[in-house]
Formats: sequence, structure tokens, C-alpha cells
Amino acid sequence: MKPIEKDELFAHVGLFLKTKGIELKEGSYTNGIQKGCALLTDAINLSQKGIKRAKVEIDTKVERMRQVIHEKTAPKAKPAGQSPKTGSAKPKATVRKPKAKPVKPGSAAR
Repeated sequence: MKPIEKDELFAHVGLFLKTKGIELKEGSYTNGIQKGCALLTDAINLSQKGIKRAKVEIDTKVERMRQVIHEKTAPKAKPAGQSPKTGSAKPKATVRKPKAKPVKPGSAAR
């Protein structure tokens, strides 16, 4: 958001009141309104600066938090070429023995 110029808010208030049938002429009442608009302009501009700074700080902290979460939850790196269970360079081959078929009683083996 662009900062509001010094007398910009007062000019807009003056135009708004003029459309409602109220004209601001020079005087103590107008000076009070102008000072109030100047204070409001300063408050808005300072708030916008503070919000921008807070956003930058929050983004930095969130990024740090993401990094910490990533470091804590990431899988541990293993040296290249090692198996996850044994730690040796080559995994051992497993040999399966075929299961013997059960022999039915009364049948003769030939």
C-alpha cells in the first residue's frame, strides 16, 4: 500500500462532506478536523510500516520452523551402496526350498 500524503485524507473528507451539503471553510473547526486527519494519516502510515516489518519477521520465523521440522523428520541418510538392514555392501541372496507335497494315505509311491 502506498503511504497517504499529508493533506490527502483531509481533502477527501472535505470532498465527501461537500457531497453531503457541508462545506468546510477556514476556521477553528476546520483546523481541528485537519489536525485530526493529519494524526489519522500518521497512524495509518506507521501501522502499514509496522505490518510490513511484522510480515517479514513472521516469514523468517516460519521458514526457520519449516527447516527445523524438515531436519527432525527427514529420513537419515545412508552411505551409498549399503543395504538398510545389514549394512554390508551387497545384500545376501535368499534361497527358498520348495515345500514337499504331503503324501495321501493309501496311495502308493511309485
